[in-house]
Amino acid sequence: MKKITATNKFEKAFVGFLNTFDDWELKWVGDQNLCYDAIGKTPKGNDCIIEMKFRKKHYDTKMLEKAKYESLMAVPDCVKIYFVSDPKGSYWFWLDKLTEMNVINKKCPATSYWGKGRINKEVYLLEENQASIVNYVTEDQPPSVWKSYFDKRETK
Repeated sequence: MKKITATNKFEKAFVGFLNTFDDWELKWVGDQNLCYDAIGKTPKGNDCIIEMKFRKKHYDTKMLEKAKYESLMAVPDCVKIYFVSDPKGSYWFWLDKLTEMNVINKKCPATSYWGKGRINKEVYLLEENQASIVNYVTEDQPPSVWKSYFDKRETK
């Protein structure tokens, strides 16, 4: 349950940050049984939904389950965004603009938080260069607030 609480805090903080500093109008809905974590309007006033992933480890490709993608794409009349944050950066994928995605079968955890079982899932592996916006963490930046949090978690 602690992992869900931490994820919810990250999602709420990110929504608050976007609303306060970047003129988004988002509502966090991660506590509901939806295929996305936030709903609202972009700074340009377009309706949108955002699915968020906060990763402790960097992977060269960003995994998106095919079933999740299809659920997001089924939401009508809005911009669909897949946001991934990891130790090397933040990646914004405008799902409406992605083309030529190849599905692969990959052994994945059966659920995000419960159990240790693994099953085959159909997934897309998104390349970083497919992201509409990329913010890389660089050497000359101060350490991320997330770094200290994850460092503490890994030492427990």
